[in-house]
Amino acid sequence: MSHPSLPRPAAARRACPFRHIAVGAAMLFAAALPGAQQVEPPTTLAGLRERLTAHVGAPRFAESLWGVKIVSLDTGRTWFEHAAHRPLSPASNSKLYTGALALDRLGGDFRIVTPLLATAQPAGGELRGDLIVAGRGDPSWKTRGMKKDFWATFEPFVGAVERAGVKRITGGVVADATFLRGPPQGAGWTADDLEEDYGAEISAVSLEDNFADLRVTPGATVGAPCTIEIVQPLTGLVIDNRTTTAPAGTARQLVRRRLIGENVVHVFGTMPLGAPAELLDVSVPKPAAWFAAALTEALKRRGIRVDGAPQSRRWPDAPAAGAVTIGEVASPPLRELVAAFMKPSQNLETDLVFGLLGEKFRAADAPAFRSAEESAVRVLQDFLRANQLPAAEVRFEEGSGLSRNNLTTVNATVALLQFMATHRAAKDWLDSLPIAGVDGSLRRRMKGTPAEGNVRAKTGTLRYANSLAGYVTTAAGERLAFAFMLNRHVGASPEHGARDDLDELAILLAGFTGRADAKQ
Repeated sequence: MSHPSLPRPAAARRACPFRHIAVGAAMLFAAALPGAQQVEPPTTLAGLRERLTAHVGAPRFAESLWGVKIVSLDTGRTWFEHAAHRPLSPASNSKLYTGALALDRLGGDFRIVTPLLATAQPAGGELRGDLIVAGRGDPSWKTRGMKKDFWATFEPFVGAVERAGVKRITGGVVADATFLRGPPQGAGWTADDLEEDYGAEISAVSLEDNFADLRVTPGATVGAPCTIEIVQPLTGLVIDNRTTTAPAGTARQLVRRRLIGENVVHVFGTMPLGAPAELLDVSVPKPAAWFAAALTEALKRRGIRVDGAPQSRRWPDAPAAGAVTIGEVASPPLRELVAAFMKPSQNLETDLVFGLLGEKFRAADAPAFRSAEESAVRVLQDFLRANQLPAAEVRFEEGSGLSRNNLTTVNATVALLQFMATHRAAKDWLDSLPIAGVDGSLRRRMKGTPAEGNVRAKTGTLRYANSLAGYVTTAAGERLAFAFMLNRHVGASPEHGARDDLDELAILLAGFTGRADAKQ
């Protein structure tokens, strides 16, 4: 169904936590747009609309598809729209919907609690049976980028076992990932996604975002194979090294391939003699098995004996039978989990939260074969309808936006942004968004423009699909919600791509010095 813009009553507008960020002198604005140094910023809404119309109608977009909508949060008035109800691929703008759904249904204080189970009550320091980690999709079990040791992830688990008085486990560690029903790949993903870090397997027991780093160092002499080290331990990956060391000063050419269903990583190419080490990422198959092996080793390092081999389960296996709860491990608050996937646009962590929502709110009469993400799509539709948002314009298969089949409209996205601007979780929502020129996926974009430190927006990128949606305060102090989607566009040049075309619109809004009145 179509949906109008959502004007808010004055009281609701006053409650909105968005602060005015006053930046955007005319000279700075003019210098921000490539090739537009001599163009003065518009000072009226009519002038702004004319500039926006000229931008999306430029000849270079003749074969492309635009969707644009801009609404004032202060008045609820639509400032501009172009093909606002056209279904387009949002790419990672999909994460806006997952983040909003999570904060609405669970709240920012919610924590994912992972039970630690045992097949028998520990006695005399012995757990006679298996230790079971019953995963619930906690995406926070990672140390990459945090300046923490790999083994720090397992401290809460080892601590829980120690508090239960266990000094020996006669069975093994079982990583039970059966909570999330469905295959380890999201609907609508392509085969070549699966070896990339952004297409890592979805598992209710995940570790290090389910990908590992390969450190490649040139050999000591020309012609010698490079040295390849898997940075994280116990991944189960096997390296097939087909690299050579090339003469100093030559170009680096490294390619890694892991065929679907295999644990062998084939590394091809050359590195110049004396070059610094390079890191390549590769997804880890069956991440629950990796977690079980690593937790087993962490327990042994703390003097807890484990007699059995590590094991793992995933759908459609039956859950491991655990008779006794001996502890639990809680995630950080949901507001932090949402920011952790929104800021850097992390796919796996988004899909884990989306799957959790699907299982937690699974319909009582849902068939057993309905996957977690299918259930989550239904929960999302319920959320949109319940809040009078344009559910019919949101056609998703999964929650991260990696699916090429996800479709939405800029009209629906702006309606969501308006709704969340006065939501009880509005601060958590706003804090989760990347800030232009500051952090997340916008940290290198729009620097030195009126948008820097002002625009808070979610990015989205697939091949031939780019999006940007969020909030901006104009130079005159008016707060706007906007959504831009550009599909089927090949950038004009390597120096000016589709992202630049989106950023120019955001910069235009940030630098706008006029005020909209009823006559415009």
